Amino acid sequence: MSSPSQRPAAPRIVVINPNSNAEVTAGIDRAVEPFRAAGVSIACETLAEGPFGIESQRDADAVTLPLANRVTRSDAEAWVIACYSDPGVHVCREAASAPVFGIAECAVLSALARAERFGVIAIKDGSIRRHLRQLRELGLIGRLAAERALNMSVAETASGTGTLERMVVVGEALRDQDGAGAVIMGCAGMARHRRPLEDALGVPVIEPCQAAVTLAIGTLLG
Repeated sequence: MSSPSQRPAAPRIVVINPNSNAEVTAGIDRAVEPFRAAGVSIACETLAEGPFGIESQRDADAVTLPLANRVTRSDAEAWVIACYSDPGVHVCREAASAPVFGIAECAVLSALARAERFGVIAIKDGSIRRHLRQLRELGLIGRLAAERALNMSVAETASGTGTLERMVVVGEALRDQDGAGAVIMGCAGMARHRRPLEDALGVPVIEPCQAAVTLAIGTLLG
């Protein structure tokens, strides 16, 4: 029998929050905590070079090279880019020697397994254009029921008051007016609201970081 010191180390997944808001990172860490029971190591990091919130295409483009530089280090068996714009994911896939998962792409795949059509709760109206562009690139725009915005900042979704109540209102519109059978939370800062939002809406609610970590675990342990 091998001793504990001889056992292979658990596969390591690094989840990178591309904005510099440590409170968002803490929320992501809490959201993925249950998945550590699968026998993997999950480290959640804050990209110090990032803006306080990624709320524009300029913000998303600005973190591409810092993210690529980070994933070139060989200290993970899988990487998760924890921003719903999936910033730099293609560049990171070129740069990394390990799989790279974007949370938006993974959340959509998870939603498609739960419902015919899905809705997305965005942080701001300006975010929706980026998200629609990605869905068109993936060839999945036809499965989108609608995307509606909270018109709040990333920081407000992570720690502000009244966020859940606003998310319930937007989620009900996606469900009742747009016909969404599942709802994706379109920002990593919303992570702490997944379960109460699902309880309020009565339809599956997808937390993107959880969706990406699930696929990463399946890749490493499958």
